[in-house]
Amino acid sequence: MFLDLAATPGFKRTLFNAIVAPRPIGWISTVDALGRVNLAPFSHFNLVSTAPPVVMFSCNAPADRPEKDTIANVRETGEFVTNLVTWSLRQPMNTSSFNAPRGVDEFDLAGLDKAPSVLVKPPRVAASPASMECRLLRIIDIDPIAPGDTRSNVVFGLVVGVHLDDRYVDADGYFDTARTEPLTRLDGNRYATVGPLDVLGRPSPRRD
Repeated sequence: MFLDLAATPGFKRTLFNAIVAPRPIGWISTVDALGRVNLAPFSHFNLVSTAPPVVMFSCNAPADRPEKDTIANVRETGEFVTNLVTWSLRQPMNTSSFNAPRGVDEFDLAGLDKAPSVLVKPPRVAASPASMECRLLRIIDIDPIAPGDTRSNVVFGLVVGVHLDDRYVDADGYFDTARTEPLTRLDGNRYATVGPLDVLGRPSPRRD
């Protein structure tokens, strides 16, 4: 099967989410200029660079407002926090994705406790085993190209602080990601966590 996207107007666009999977989930906490807190999950999320430490997340423009509250808050304050979602936190994460009116605190909606950040204003998810405090580097707006497309916003943030749950840090200072059972997004509404693990030696020596 081959799909020429320009010649296949009826193809299911969710196909991309099924192919690029599993995807880590960025549980992004922000505040607006008035100090109102927002929490929302984004499955278009990843690490871009380690030196400097840069993460990104992106989302499509919603139907009921020019852009999602998370994006609007980041534009206003230039700060956000990423919180690692675990398998045990999947239900609160899902609840926090509710399309609530601007100003509604999804921490309260999902029954989640807040923890203070150190260098930025947005709070952290207290139950998350790892959170990263970030300052905005840039936002890239992707305009619609074909009929039916929506505008997308890609946010790049510099990590300025990291919070780790001591229970998942070993004696050598390594964070045991697999033991936290990180939640990942598959196709549709399906989620998963880690499966079989293997350790593979590098075929060539590291140079970084």
